[in-house]
Amino acid sequence: MDEATRRWFLTPEERGNPSTDIDRIPRDDGLGWVPGNLVRPVLHGASYFARLYEELCALRTGDRVYFTDWCGDADERLLPDGPTAGETLSDLAKNGIEVRGLVWRSHSQHLQYNAQENQFLGNEINEAGGEVLLDQRIRRFGSHHQKLFVIRHRGEQHKDVAFVGGIDLCHGRRDDAGHLGDPQQQPMDTKYGDRAPWHDAVLELRGPIVGDVLRTFVERWDDPTPLDRRTPYRIFLQRRADMPRHPRDLPETFPDPDPQGPHAVQVLRTYGSKRPRYPFAVNGERSIARAYEKAFARAKSLIYVEDQYLWSRVVAAGIADALKRSPQLRVIAVVPRYPDLDTAFNGPPQRLGQLAAMRLLQEAAPDRFAVYDLENEAGTPIYVHAKICVVDDLWMTCGSDNFNRRSWTNDSELTCAVIDPTRDEREPRELPADGDGARKLPRDLRLEVWAEHLGRSPDDAELLDPASGFELWRQTAADLDAWHANGEPGERPGGRARRHEPDPVGRLTRFWAGPASRLFFDPDDRPRRIRRKLAF
Repeated sequence: MDEATRRWFLTPEERGNPSTDIDRIPRDDGLGWVPGNLVRPVLHGASYFARLYEELCALRTGDRVYFTDWCGDADERLLPDGPTAGETLSDLAKNGIEVRGLVWRSHSQHLQYNAQENQFLGNEINEAGGEVLLDQRIRRFGSHHQKLFVIRHRGEQHKDVAFVGGIDLCHGRRDDAGHLGDPQQQPMDTKYGDRAPWHDAVLELRGPIVGDVLRTFVERWDDPTPLDRRTPYRIFLQRRADMPRHPRDLPETFPDPDPQGPHAVQVLRTYGSKRPRYPFAVNGERSIARAYEKAFARAKSLIYVEDQYLWSRVVAAGIADALKRSPQLRVIAVVPRYPDLDTAFNGPPQRLGQLAAMRLLQEAAPDRFAVYDLENEAGTPIYVHAKICVVDDLWMTCGSDNFNRRSWTNDSELTCAVIDPTRDEREPRELPADGDGARKLPRDLRLEVWAEHLGRSPDDAELLDPASGFELWRQTAADLDAWHANGEPGERPGGRARRHEPDPVGRLTRFWAGPASRLFFDPDDRPRRIRRKLAF
């Protein structure tokens, strides 16, 4: 990592300490920066599934596949007319390829979760000779939300690849840039239609960082804690499901791949503080939250977020502080228009948390903070499931975590932070980030998603500068809002952005929605001594 980047990411105290090395930061701050990688953002589930299928088809006997998932449907197609996820992974296992998976056991179907589907996926792969475990080694009411694939080639480590992001192997994810939705629909609120449009992203990683991603999988696999709670009821269900109750030992590891590109990557995670403890995170881990804290503290020109929730005041507080500290900073967030299940019970606690976060940020800088949602050209809302953040076109993240307390303190999460040493030569070259310039990869990612959402070309000069881009977002959303408000006369304005205005939560509803939000929807698992310090 170059010296300018090191200076940007170190705290003032660390900058004053000549012995500080960003490549050897404490474990509480993640696994450390790994240089020499090639990172490629992959937008949309259809593109990701096609890339995943291509990489899986290149495997030979003796190669290995490791994956984790929150929700998996065995019959989800990876290609429009192609094989399903279950068939693809089962065929690999039948052909002598080591297939290991950790899938969240999940809650009951009756609670709108996916326990049965996850079991079906595991059974299909296990019957073919693979080994998929239903993993419930979490805090009560938590979840395993990490989504990763690691693909390793025996004797050909230069071909190894990892995928980290927000896309599950399940119904509803295989959408593309047209946002007409996945033909295999998952349960969604009726306001998203019969084929919900879906916006999502992953990172394709090559180089030595593949080893760090795999180590996250290995740590969970080798955890000696029983996979599920040892109650008679849970033991009965596990035996009835015919799923493995104890993981087999993993085979010997391959060497990490050699450097393949210019990008520095850091693996960040969340683990709750539970009993029995994680051997690899005795007091839990909150390196995702800590990394965002450091990045927001350095933001000078732009914070761009795509997130499923943006719920919590404690998460928004770091952004609010940055807005107050940096008068040139602008913040844009893109979220879904409605919760995925906007019922009388699910909707109010989610909206309450989001309204609180939005109010905090608007009070900090009403003219420099804006939230938008998206719709396709038919007017159907697009469900934003991507978890992307770009700060000053210098630092970027993509992973499984959302901007809420649950993701930053409670559930297992996995995110990669990326810094590109390659300076971007397009004007404006310099962003006020301690005198350092914008970098190519994070800027390219931002321009790609902005172009899609605003109906522009990524080469549009108005998108480059955060100030002009902020105004372009405002005007695009205002034009589309006015077109709808006036009865949709004439040609539809370009772009997909609409100003986000969550429905208010009434006083009586707040009486129960507030506790429900804090206890069930967005719990805070920070130890009390850390919570009292307003830190992570």
